[in-house]
Amino acid sequence: MGWIGKLFGGEGEKPAARTVETADAAALADAHAPATAAEVDAAWYRWLVGASWPAASPDTEHRILAELARLGQSPSSGAALVPRVPEIIPQLLRTLRDENMNAADLSRQMGKDVVLVAEVYREANLPRYRPRYHAGPPVDSMEAAIMLLGQNGMRMLLARVALRPVLSVQTGALAKRAAPLVWTQSEKCALAASILAPHARANPFEAYLAGLIENVGLVVALRLVDMACKDGALPQSDDFVAGLFAGARLLSSRIARLWEFPETVAEAIARAGRSEAPPLARTLALADRLGKLRMLVDAARVGMDDPFVTAGLDRAALGCFERLQDEEEE
Repeated sequence: MGWIGKLFGGEGEKPAARTVETADAAALADAHAPATAAEVDAAWYRWLVGASWPAASPDTEHRILAELARLGQSPSSGAALVPRVPEIIPQLLRTLRDENMNAADLSRQMGKDVVLVAEVYREANLPRYRPRYHAGPPVDSMEAAIMLLGQNGMRMLLARVALRPVLSVQTGALAKRAAPLVWTQSEKCALAASILAPHARANPFEAYLAGLIENVGLVVALRLVDMACKDGALPQSDDFVAGLFAGARLLSSRIARLWEFPETVAEAIARAGRSEAPPLARTLALADRLGKLRMLVDAARVGMDDPFVTAGLDRAALGCFERLQDEEEE
């Protein structure tokens, strides 16, 4: 077992009208039937890539999906298309595995990375850690920030810092434009998964990890689209989108195993959305849905109260959806 497996082993105004770009979204909403995962994926993909592009040919779509399937059988080839995690992260996570973590020791280790220090300060001063009724001077000490975030909060922060460049920094016209949005959805999915996990009796940190890494295969898939589409056309058919997300999830699961994430995380990614899935996989599927819908609402592509968003969500899911709004906008 490698270091990741060892270290991660522990526990705006609302738009007036919807404009979701799926063929049957209006009928779906009128019937108040929950949108399927494929319909949410299609709406999010077409917003992500932009619907104004001409459609690529069926042959191009087939070649992209065939290459994605090949990478799914050779995950090391897919992993080679994305960066690896920074070397300092495993050192810090090793410290965080110790239940008797010393904030002063961790502070000294983190002080070697100015980007990481800035991220810790930013996180510690977010509203969810500093409620308005406890408003006071901002946290300006590393030790105080570490104590405020706690062991689990620090583990989540470090996982996010480690995986951000993997998903958000890309080359190629489409991947470069879309990757930051994919990363935003990953963060929202991870947060939602960690919130929902206790209700499903799943491990919150494993749920958070699954949410962060589940889109690594999608970033690879966008790189494939860039390589195959040199004429300004993009694949957009329903069959292609369904195949793209299925292939990307499989690749994400296999890359997670290659990078020695916990087996439960890899399994959850592979089985999310399937019938009789384990609790972690069910949690991930719902969190992924909420993250995508949150972005569509925030981009004014669909109204917050539209049945396309709300149908099928219980009170806990709707409360989680509210929490996914960018904290800076609250």
